[in-house]
Amino acid sequence: MEQEKINIWNEAGKSGLVLGLVSIVYMVVASLVSKLGATGATAFLIGFLNFILWAAKLFICIWLMRTFMLHFSAKNPSADNRKVFRFGMVTALYSSLLFSAFYLVYVLYINPESLTASFDAIMAQYSGMVDSQTLESMENMKSEMPAISFFSNFIWCWLFGTIISAIFSKNIPSSSSDPFKDQQN
Repeated sequence: MEQEKINIWNEAGKSGLVLGLVSIVYMVVASLVSKLGATGATAFLIGFLNFILWAAKLFICIWLMRTFMLHFSAKNPSADNRKVFRFGMVTALYSSLLFSAFYLVYVLYINPESLTASFDAIMAQYSGMVDSQTLESMENMKSEMPAISFFSNFIWCWLFGTIISAIFSKNIPSSSSDPFKDQQN
């Protein structure tokens, strides 16, 4: 039993590393594309390219998660749906932790002006709608935004991966859905 837990955590760590790296590569490429600074018709093309990149990342991550879950099930014949789900959930945990940590490093050290510019744009947009105390509270929250973005990103990515794992684990392994498997000769 203890060996199975270690196997799930080790295998999920490798899979989570791959999924996290896919998301990190997407983030780096998307940030480089957004720095092209186009206007007019080229801005539409860059926006369309960003959408295509996002859709490709989403598809690749979902496909990889399913592939990793199938591979885990094939490698561990005793794994039932619950263990496959647990593997997918731990994979999502590792992946989201890696991606969120990179995002935190990105907004703190690599491109700190990105979070500041976004926060300033929001402040400018809502400055006419809220009172001065609310604006002051929002301004005081600015220093905490990297930590808030880390945890919100971590929770969102892990929740998304857990839902994908729950969906895929219902049919992996397919033999566990046989209600008569214990009664066969």
